Formats: sequence, C-alpha cells, structure tokens
Amino acid sequence: MFSKKMVMIIGVIVLIAVNIIILSVSNRYYQSYGPGRIAISLIAPFQEAVSRSIRFVKDIWVHYFFLVETAKENDIYKKSLSHAVEKDNLHKELKLSNNRLRSLLNFQKSITNKVIAAEVIGKDSSPWFNTIMIDKGKDDGVKKGAAVVIPEGIVGQVAEVSTNYSKVLLIIDHNSAVDALVQRTRARGIIKGSSSDRCLFKYVLRKKSVVVGDTVVSSGLDGVFLKGLPVGQVSGVIRPNSGIFQEVSVTPYVDFEKLEEVLVVLNPRKDKFQSKQ
Repeated sequence: MFSKKMVMIIGVIVLIAVNIIILSVSNRYYQSYGPGRIAISLIAPFQEAVSRSIRFVKDIWVHYFFLVETAKENDIYKKSLSHAVEKDNLHKELKLSNNRLRSLLNFQKSITNKVIAAEVIGKDSSPWFNTIMIDKGKDDGVKKGAAVVIPEGIVGQVAEVSTNYSKVLLIIDHNSAVDALVQRTRARGIIKGSSSDRCLFKYVLRKKSVVVGDTVVSSGLDGVFLKGLPVGQVSGVIRPNSGIFQEVSVTPYVDFEKLEEVLVVLNPRKDKFQSKQ
C-alpha cells in the first residue's frame, strides 16, 4: 500500500506530465494550422483545468506540511507548558508545606512537653466515627490517650496505636470529651463532639456568662490536654428559663477537612500552655 504522501507526489507528477504533453500538442497544432484557433479552443479549457488542479494540489501540499509542522510545534509547547505547570505546583506545595511545618515548629516551642510531628495519612469515612490515621506509632513513643494538637487548637486524642501507625479520635466525634472553660469568664464545661464542624459545650451552669464569640480553651483538668489550648469559639447560646445548665454550641478552630500534619504529645504533664499570641 502506498502512503498518502506517495500518492500525492505521483498525482502531481502525472498532472505536470499531462500539462507538458498538452502544451506540446498545442504547439504542433499552432505550427500546422497557423493561428490554431480550433486547437486553442479545444485544448485551452482542458489546460486551464489541469493548471487549476496543479495549483489546488500544490496548495494542499503546502498547507499539509504547514499543519504538520504546526501540530508538532503545538505538541512541544503543550509538553513545555505541562512541565512548567507541574513544576510550579510542586513549588507551591513545597512552600505551603514549609509554612505549615514552620508553624508547627514555632508552636512546639511554646509547649514544655515532648512532642512529635506526624503526617495525616488517612481519614475514616464512616458516618459513625470521626477519626484520622497518622504515620507515627509505638516505635515513635506514641501511646493510647495521647493528646494531638496543632497551632490552631486541639485536634483530638490517640484512640488506637500500632507499631508504626495510630488512630486519632477527633474532638468532633460523639465519643470525644475535653474538659474546657470559657476564657473570658472561666465558666467550665465539657466539650462533646456533635457534627463534622461543631461541638457542644455541655454542663455549663446557666448562671455563668457565656456569649457568642467567646473563646473556649482546655482547662487541663482532664489530665490529657495542657491548660489553655484553644478549642473553639462560641457560636450559639440558649439559656432556658428552667434547669441548671445552658446549651452552648462551639465551632472548633481546627479545620478538620484540611488536616495534613499534627503534633502528638508524648509525655503529658499538667503544665500550662504558654500562648504566644
């Protein structure tokens, strides 16, 4: 089978040959019959058609090569652009990662306890539990019940530990509990998980002053979390006419959908967290 290029080349050669033959015949007629009006009238339309065909094929041929070269250049440009975008995204990710790690390092300096940085490698998709998996375990000194934090606030508590990995129960889980207090009035209560983005501040006495916008921090009385660690901000308060407790909603400072690195407290003590804010 001939290729398309070969067929086009042969076609051009045939058309040129036919054109030469016609011109030759035309000259003979012209020499034999004087002006050769009859020959010209017969041959000229056919010669014009041949000339147009040659021009048409030539244009196709030129444009074909032009399009082929353009397509090649386009592919090269696309590959170069793809590499540039990939490189740019890598630089952005490295920059963001460095910023997060620098924030964790600065936060670590404000904690007197021994801590270890861990990377979040998985998240429980179950509707019954809110947990994450981290890449640190028993071999790294992590123990069940250890506090897990980031600069923004409390993340949760280690629930299960294996040799190299651990499962962390987030404070938004229904099974989680953090002894906490309102920073402004020192009103105490227990932070309980409620949903994917909200907690309930339970057992807060109705007589205590709590308003929307108040900051809630850990009290340190549960023996797990250092005193003064940020928990969240009061987002709703219902003070019933009867009963001894008020209903308080708290929005955590931690964005659990964006967790990538955390700090695990390895030797919990009752020292107070020294905020540098």
